Amino acid sequence: MPAQLWLGDEAVAWGAIDAGIGGAFSYAGTPATEIFETVEALAPHVWARWSANEKAAYEEALGMSYAGKRALVSMKHVGLNVAADPFMSSALTGVNGGIVLVVGDDPGMHSSQNEQDSRFYADFARIPCLEPSTQQECYDMTQEAFEISERFKLPVMVRLVTRLAHSRANVSTSGSARSSSRFIVPRSGSAADSKREEVRALPRPDPDDWTLVPAHARKRFRHLIGLQPELIAASETSPFNKLTLAGKRGIICTSVGYNYVREALEANPQDSILRIGQYPLPAGLIRRLVDHCDEIIVVEEGYPFIEQRLSGILGIPGKTIRGKLDGTLPPDGELLPDLVAEALGVVKAHPIAPDSIVAGRPPQFCKGCPHAYTFSAMTDAVAQFDEPILFSDIGCYALGLMPPYRAVHACVDMGASVGMAQGASRAGAHPVLCTIGDSTFAHSGMTGLIGAVQSDANITVVIMDNGTTAMTGAQDSMATGETLIEILKGLGVKDLQVVEPLPKAHAQCVEAIRRAIDHQGLSVVVARRPCIHVKKRAAVTLPQAED
Repeated sequence: MPAQLWLGDEAVAWGAIDAGIGGAFSYAGTPATEIFETVEALAPHVWARWSANEKAAYEEALGMSYAGKRALVSMKHVGLNVAADPFMSSALTGVNGGIVLVVGDDPGMHSSQNEQDSRFYADFARIPCLEPSTQQECYDMTQEAFEISERFKLPVMVRLVTRLAHSRANVSTSGSARSSSRFIVPRSGSAADSKREEVRALPRPDPDDWTLVPAHARKRFRHLIGLQPELIAASETSPFNKLTLAGKRGIICTSVGYNYVREALEANPQDSILRIGQYPLPAGLIRRLVDHCDEIIVVEEGYPFIEQRLSGILGIPGKTIRGKLDGTLPPDGELLPDLVAEALGVVKAHPIAPDSIVAGRPPQFCKGCPHAYTFSAMTDAVAQFDEPILFSDIGCYALGLMPPYRAVHACVDMGASVGMAQGASRAGAHPVLCTIGDSTFAHSGMTGLIGAVQSDANITVVIMDNGTTAMTGAQDSMATGETLIEILKGLGVKDLQVVEPLPKAHAQCVEAIRRAIDHQGLSVVVARRPCIHVKKRAAVTLPQAED
């Protein structure tokens, strides 16, 4: 095929398709959403359905692997927190068909609540990690990751960052496909060509290794530890780790930082450079660089993962280590080409900062968004109270924080609002309300609600049912409409009301929320109305609320 102009996410997806995956599993989250969407839209022979949350996605991928087929699982960095339990355990059980976990990290927090660096998770689990710096490497590394996964019988992480996931470059698939004929025939026609061979499964080994009772888990952990020298040796010879010795200043760079270093030094490439794209860290290559150089600068996107290991408690005697820890580069936010150039002593003309010429536009609800009307009703309903506490969750409705509503007092992580509300009520606060979306409720809000039902917590849960996962691009929701109502009743909710958040129904919405607040114990109000954009696009309808 001719070169394709692909996002990093799209290149990962096609790398997985060409590697012969049997399934793709994900919960939507920026900047990783487009990985799954590409597989879902363009590979009809691959099983691809959105999962309820990241933990479920990883477990579904693990099941496919145990059955002998390759599986791709993708999520954003905070989603890996949700999937950490099966992820960590899978390093002990190992895999059968290859598993590649693609994590989209978000330095600069463009659409996230923190900047955590997923390389620490890979190190924590003691598994290999690949870190591309270009869209071409997104494709190539994904294919290689499946090979490594099946070679060592371990899950393998591919770590992306926002700037790479959401920018485009030409990607060539000719000559770089590594898929074996025992998995799938190579792509020969259009992207939507479904005339492929059935993906064949690997034979299943002894399942005792996959059952982590203590006796087996201890054995498997010793096995994982025993693999570490082999994993390091693989990194030492990996084509994605490249050492070039020249001058006495050494630069260690990763991810998009490698591109920025090359750009800054293009006119005068006199430094020694170690580019790292495969982990565990190649200790031998690092030692060669350190022995050759007097000074080391570490340019890495995310936390100072490599720099911390070089510096240690006492550092390297006689060597200067510079990077994020000493302020040579900023400790937070994204790397930028000018920041890297300045750190390397290259004089560059700084452009006018966008903030000085572009008017600020704070985020706000879309015009006609049903959440805006729900928050208006909530603020009127609690106006009579001196100190109401209003919790929210991850989704569009976090914008209830903004004026004129100011109806969010805390928003921490997916599904947290219900649990936080119950905790506040146990501290004697009243009234306590929380808002959560239909998709987030299915993701991780149900578990908190089960506890609130069992203890009859004196809180009001407002579920904003707009029929979709709106914030990440209107993916399907697993708990919307009458399905949501059936779930709530099945969980034991007794005081349940459904309202339609519209200007003409404002008084009824306010009254319903006030009744819910007055109820002693748990009450749930479902504010049901389709997302304004999804309704326009797909004529989505939800059952009408009863008067």
